[in-house]
Amino acid sequence: MTFLSSQLSLSSSSMLFRNLLTTTCLQGYFFSHHQRKLLSINRKPILKKPSFTRPIHSYRVLSMADKQTISPPAQSHTNRLALEHSPYLLQHAHNPVNWYPWGEEAFEEAKKRDVPIFLSIGYSTCHWCHVMEVESFEDEQVAKLLNDWFVSIKVDREERPDVDKVYMTYVQALYGGGGWPLSCFLSPDLKPLMGGTYFPPEDNFGRPGFKTILRKVKEAWESKREVLVNSGAFAIEQMSEALSASASSNKLTSDVAQNALRLCAEQLSRRYDSKLGGFGSAPKFPRPVEIQLMLYQAKNLEEAGKLNESKKHLEMVYFTLQSMAKGGVHDHVGGGFHRYSVDDYWHVPHFEKMLYDQGQLVNVYLDAFNFTKDTFNSNVARDILDYLRREMIGPEGEIYSAEDADSAESEGATRKKEGAFYVWTSKEVESIIGEHANLFKEHYYIKPSGNCDLSKMSDPHKEFKGLNVLIERSDASAMASKLGMSKNEYFDVLGACRKKLFDVRSKRPRPHLDDKVIVSWNGLVISSFARASKILMGEPEGTQFSFPIVGCNPEEYLEVASKAASFIKRQLYDDQTKRLQHSFRKGPTGYHGPLNYKISRQDGLFLDHEGGGYFNTTGEDSSVLLRVKEDHDGAEPSGNSVSIINLVRLSSMVASSKSEKYRRNAEHVLAVFEKRLKDMAMAVPLMCCAADMLSVPSRKQVVLVGPKPSLEFHNMISASHASYYPNKTVIHVDLTNKEDIEFWEKNNENIAQMAKGSPAADKVVAFVCQNFTCSAPVSDPEALRTLLDPKPSRK
Repeated sequence: MTFLSSQLSLSSSSMLFRNLLTTTCLQGYFFSHHQRKLLSINRKPILKKPSFTRPIHSYRVLSMADKQTISPPAQSHTNRLALEHSPYLLQHAHNPVNWYPWGEEAFEEAKKRDVPIFLSIGYSTCHWCHVMEVESFEDEQVAKLLNDWFVSIKVDREERPDVDKVYMTYVQALYGGGGWPLSCFLSPDLKPLMGGTYFPPEDNFGRPGFKTILRKVKEAWESKREVLVNSGAFAIEQMSEALSASASSNKLTSDVAQNALRLCAEQLSRRYDSKLGGFGSAPKFPRPVEIQLMLYQAKNLEEAGKLNESKKHLEMVYFTLQSMAKGGVHDHVGGGFHRYSVDDYWHVPHFEKMLYDQGQLVNVYLDAFNFTKDTFNSNVARDILDYLRREMIGPEGEIYSAEDADSAESEGATRKKEGAFYVWTSKEVESIIGEHANLFKEHYYIKPSGNCDLSKMSDPHKEFKGLNVLIERSDASAMASKLGMSKNEYFDVLGACRKKLFDVRSKRPRPHLDDKVIVSWNGLVISSFARASKILMGEPEGTQFSFPIVGCNPEEYLEVASKAASFIKRQLYDDQTKRLQHSFRKGPTGYHGPLNYKISRQDGLFLDHEGGGYFNTTGEDSSVLLRVKEDHDGAEPSGNSVSIINLVRLSSMVASSKSEKYRRNAEHVLAVFEKRLKDMAMAVPLMCCAADMLSVPSRKQVVLVGPKPSLEFHNMISASHASYYPNKTVIHVDLTNKEDIEFWEKNNENIAQMAKGSPAADKVVAFVCQNFTCSAPVSDPEALRTLLDPKPSRK
């Protein structure tokens, strides 16, 4: 998000709030759900770089949607959220707080009663959202204050990212920090009055508790309402101006694209942790867009003949990917990755698993495999994909959103604890594994006292005393040699041990599953399954697989992608309006999603035709006060970055005026964010790649001609994806398909004529084209691989 200009513009508003509500009230607890710890008496309220630790107590969490393993007690309260489908809203359906969902009923009630709105935003697998629910929203006294003085609204930020964006931007711009749960106070016309994230229920260590906050806001509303409301309106006005900037030109300055890519790579290199991997210090998030940029720049440097520089970039990427996969942030027993690690070692994670992480991580491990042909990377990609197939796919092929960090330690328990499903005592490992327990314990650093001791940040409150989070700290080759085993035998033993632990773990109470289907997240994962089905055909024959990897034929992954895409089209796409809805649970949410469309429809709904750039919303919902042009490539890539890449690819596929139109639009979008590319390139790594893609004189095209449902096609398209080459487009034309021919005749006559001139209609042939020149047709997959990547495989 573009916050710098917002912070400057809102500074006067911030001072106004401080005068109104006092410094004590406003300092609050402006930390994200994963950034909180109970503060010591002398700790200063530094908000921009908080500590990432856990609370010092366990806590009880009531029913968590339909798939909760703990049976809820008889409920004495039911509010309007009981009629919703969102798992997060359903978690709060039996709070004594009189919650409303986001909508006109709540807004009208606030106007009628002439009271402020308390807006609480979170998601169903959010650890600190659970904490605030138990401490405050289940408390009868807090509920009475909220019910008497406010209209309270709950929002699932995954279901309504447009609403979340407005008020999260406000909190971050004004206070320098943000996260979930997001707590914001609004006027009845939805202007923000003040906000923060998590608030404890009572005053502590000189800081205000939630009850104090409620009283302060009520007093300010009654005594300083006009000033408060005007400040909120001013804040929205300033944010709207800052976050919907227009370009003064419809093109980037000539050298910005190349400089942005180089600058971003340099900034990441300076932050590289050469000892433990990753770009930055704890907490460590797997941020795939950073790895994508470093791989992209390594390829550019290689093609420019700067092999030593390229090698340095690749070493950073490979070591980071290995460190992540060997760390506790990776679920060694069941597959997939947790959200992030709280320490520098990629060891002790925040245990929730998010779908958007899995899809992007598969793609970067696939890219690394394509670059090196090292099966370590392909195995990690398979590990994630097999986890998703096992745990996250619904009966109709839909792919679910997330698994919680928290779970009960035993059946029937009324309390949940973070990581309970995933951690082990040394004695448990010994009794479950038996014969090979010592081998397994040494490989995964398992100790009787517990292993969360690598860093002071790993377990500051000793919540994991005596418990172990699996992490690989031993070299497999050295261990195998020490035990007189081959490396393959050693990996077989580890896999068999993991399977035993998996079987026992499967009988534990499971973390809550958020079975909401989010279109954009499904898109990321559909892409990863589809790419894997082709790229993994390049694995060496005889590649070894061990649990939790299934070792399936890669084509099975294409079936998963196809079923998921069919679900989205069937349940969430309107053929008449050509519009997608954002999410699904027991039916579509009714909210049209942000920036998820094919280009022609996307331009009509989101493009700023005059100023350039894509807004994140259509502007049709008057209750959403900001239309933001998102640029930040963070946990998810920004819609503008992805759109530029799509425009560049489309421009290379079609001819004449259409091609030029797509290029102009891409240039105009980039021009909007030129200052960002020059001043803060590291915030937009995917956009830096997109800018460079646009500057490439001519993209490489692989045109496959022939019948699609054939073994020959299968082998040739696999060869098309067998090397890492991001500036490449693969096009398929089936001469037996009338729609195919008509499409290319309409959009690119050159490709249509090339297809029609193919040597044999019943064979699959490939043409490799660049700089207006095409190779002679080839029909052998190995010949195609050589055309696309003539250098020897990199080891």
